[in-house]
Amino acid sequence: MSKALTVKVPTAKVIKALETKLVTVKKEKETEPALEAKYQAAHDKWLTDIQKVAMNNLSKSTNIRVSVRSWNNTMNIDYDIALDKIKVPEEPTRDFTTTPDYVYKETIEDITNALNVLRMTDELQVNASTMKSIAKYL
Repeated sequence: MSKALTVKVPTAKVIKALETKLVTVKKEKETEPALEAKYQAAHDKWLTDIQKVAMNNLSKSTNIRVSVRSWNNTMNIDYDIALDKIKVPEEPTRDFTTTPDYVYKETIEDITNALNVLRMTDELQVNASTMKSIAKYL
């Protein structure tokens, strides 16, 4: 039978790690709008570029499908273009993650609560059950 694992981590180290994580989470949330704006600008440019490619190669299109909608006075045209010798711009990708507001608020609250409790304790070491509850933030 295996022996139970006892883990004791110095409280000061855990507090420091949680404080660092709190700062990191806040900084990531602050930079999200700028990163999203940068991505949207790149995506809008890509859309413009891909439309130019499509329009410049319209004469090479096949499988043309036209749909006229009289109820809203619009026309939809679909067509296929073989990309044999056509250079298509690469679509930009998000190289960052966004955190929904409710997850962000919950994370900040959990980390802050853990810090408050750890700062009030007289224990020099954090036990395994406490570490388990805060490990997802470290």
